[in-house]
Amino acid sequence: MTSRERVLKTFGKLEGSADRPPLQFDLCRKLIEDFGRKLGLTPDYSLSYYEDLTYRISANEIRTALGSDVVVVGGTVRKDFVAEKVSENVSRNEFGMAMKPTELYMEVVECPLSAAESDQDIENYSFPDAYAPGRFEKAARDIEKFKDSHFIIGDCELSIFELAWHLAGMEKYMMSFALGDSWVVKLNDKVEEWTLGLATQLTRLGVDAIWFGEDLGTQLSMLISPDMWRDRFKPRYTRMIKSLKQLNPELMIIMHSDGAVAPLIDDFIEMGIEIYNPVQPNVPGSDPAELKQKYGGRINFFGGIDQQELLPSGDYDRLKAELEFRAGILGKGGGYLIAPAHIIQADTAPETVERMVEIIKAL
Repeated sequence: MTSRERVLKTFGKLEGSADRPPLQFDLCRKLIEDFGRKLGLTPDYSLSYYEDLTYRISANEIRTALGSDVVVVGGTVRKDFVAEKVSENVSRNEFGMAMKPTELYMEVVECPLSAAESDQDIENYSFPDAYAPGRFEKAARDIEKFKDSHFIIGDCELSIFELAWHLAGMEKYMMSFALGDSWVVKLNDKVEEWTLGLATQLTRLGVDAIWFGEDLGTQLSMLISPDMWRDRFKPRYTRMIKSLKQLNPELMIIMHSDGAVAPLIDDFIEMGIEIYNPVQPNVPGSDPAELKQKYGGRINFFGGIDQQELLPSGDYDRLKAELEFRAGILGKGGGYLIAPAHIIQADTAPETVERMVEIIKAL
């Protein structure tokens, strides 16, 4: 059974049952470099338009060699883009955000729309062109290479809410959003147009799924109320999904959101989302038995493995027990793409990643 067949059978797109739950994982730069040396493969990086997505769409050769059943591709910076150096360790990206590296991620230290007050301010802002030359050259090469052997996901994360607040600053955006300022609506329109442009091109290139994403929750609750999300964002996703399904009715839609976002799962299903990610463990509403009982057969699950404490611990027995537990519940009868709930960071040893893959292959 090929990796592609395994995923398609798991998601009910091919008849029959998969031999085991399929696997997907993302690696930080350190782990990519470690495994590149071990496998004798040169990491093939895809510099994303938003830096933290770079490792989601990079090193597909290394990840598939290790055992991933999935390839992830996405948009890069435009062909002629050169980041502006603001200071020794701060650079300005294609959106005009000043970005500073931290231990784990890139931090936005200056937002290009921090002074926005009117619709005209949004109109005056030069938004990147989703259709700029070179943005999908690497994606097209990976799709051509892996289209017959692996399930291919097109990544469009920071889809609306999260990209919008990164552009304006969280406090400013959230306050203006709650007050109903018109410029926020205009900004959301621009971000929706950008995201649909990316997703449209990936769909035309032949991906099997589009991965939308924003972090709508904290460890305890949602960042905005479910009703506000339904009013301000659900119609936008419904429009985008309808447009993409017209291009390819078989395209699967993934929604990513970290945090306690279980109140929105019924909405996800209603909108036409078929895969819920990352099923973050240890937050309210994430009990696997309850999720499977309530939503099994209506939506597929993707993620669920704790990378905050479990993977860094390196405890083989706990890891094995957790993988078997999650797969036994969420994967019963299919419908589960097993994966860590986020990019595996440098606090996880390479040997633990290898053990994770070995355990999953034996399920």
